[in-house]
Amino acid sequence: MDHLTVVDEIFLRTHRGMGTPIALQGLWRTPDAMEPDLLQAIHGRLRVGHLGRRVVSPRVPGARRTWRPNTRAHPLDVAIGPLRESEILPWADALGTDLDPENGPGWRLSAARLHDGGTVVALTCSHALADARGLIHAITAALRSLESTVSDASTELAGAELVPARDDELWSRTTPSEWADAVSQWTTIFGGTARALHQKLSRPLVPPAPDLSPDRTFREAGPDPVSSSAVPTSRKPQSSRADTSDRHLRPLLLTFDATHWDTTAITLGGTPNSLFIHLMANILWQTGFPKPTITASLPVDTRDEPRVDNDLAMTEIAIERTDTPATIRDRAKAAYQRRMSSPAGLPEEILQVLPDRWAYALSKGAGERDILCSNIGHLPDAVRKVGPHHCTRVAARAIHPDITTFPRTQLAGYLSRLDDTYTLALVSLAADSDFLPDAIDKACATTGLRPSPW
Repeated sequence: MDHLTVVDEIFLRTHRGMGTPIALQGLWRTPDAMEPDLLQAIHGRLRVGHLGRRVVSPRVPGARRTWRPNTRAHPLDVAIGPLRESEILPWADALGTDLDPENGPGWRLSAARLHDGGTVVALTCSHALADARGLIHAITAALRSLESTVSDASTELAGAELVPARDDELWSRTTPSEWADAVSQWTTIFGGTARALHQKLSRPLVPPAPDLSPDRTFREAGPDPVSSSAVPTSRKPQSSRADTSDRHLRPLLLTFDATHWDTTAITLGGTPNSLFIHLMANILWQTGFPKPTITASLPVDTRDEPRVDNDLAMTEIAIERTDTPATIRDRAKAAYQRRMSSPAGLPEEILQVLPDRWAYALSKGAGERDILCSNIGHLPDAVRKVGPHHCTRVAARAIHPDITTFPRTQLAGYLSRLDDTYTLALVSLAADSDFLPDAIDKACATTGLRPSPW
């Protein structure tokens, strides 16, 4: 049994309708048909793995919510009929519904045959259960387990259906009592609040518009710069955060030759990551974004070991139109050494003892900037192969099931690498997202990048 972190609880509140709903998704493609027994074996391993858990609320005020094993799962979801290339993303986008991290199940494994004879597999989970690296760790553990005992897959699956996993089989760490946890939480909160008051007696305890990050993070900049003279464009200016009635989602998946991407980055004086950030900013400007400065939020993986959790922090940088991958490299390097912080220096644990709506008000908009640049990095070798099937394409991304509340973020990108291929998963959350394909082409052309369909 584990305690939820502050970040876990922020994503739990989005599941409850307070904020933008987020589910994470891994996608795999194989050039041949995948056997139903193999998919069922993977499903069985995931069910007794670390995604097989749910949130339990405490009985003692101030104690944190905890994770408990949960072997209930959505059945393996196999689409009827083969999908055409243009139907893959609409199919995958619809897989985030009915995920419940509290009552379970909070994840789903799905598969579909493709018109070219191949298979696409999707693992989708509530962001409350895991972040992108956590989701990758979960599927990696399942695939490695499958590889080591593939001949016994059907037998193990049948046993898993009948015998629920015991707590001591899945969770080796002991948990203090709820009373002890509550005392620890309140001690931290009172001590941290007293220090904040001592340092900032002249400021209100709760600012009228706080910017509390979900990730122990830092905010040193002032309000986002607003241009006094918008960049001329023939396109309709993008909608403001207050007016989201005409905003909609536009997801895309692109691939890039990794050697060419890396060489391009070096030629421009940057790194693969700074080239990614540069590309994301320029795509947004090409869609008609009017401001001369774009603020990017950059997730930071804070793991010291592989585990299925929301183990991340956020930082940010400002990007000007004159910036290059070289200048962004230096700015990003400095940004990764700091984090956005809670308002008035209050301890972040306060979000775990306040009522949900109060906690949501304090953390509303946490980590949201104009663009999100999530560099997931190299994917492990284990995801290259599913049983006897080699994966030709793998992608990791976020989706927004049943979205009604749109964030400040206009464009989100998730970059990952497998072998000699970078995959860029994009989602536009702007009013004029129909311009996205054209904006990508123009932004890539400025640096010489050559995108291909996923």
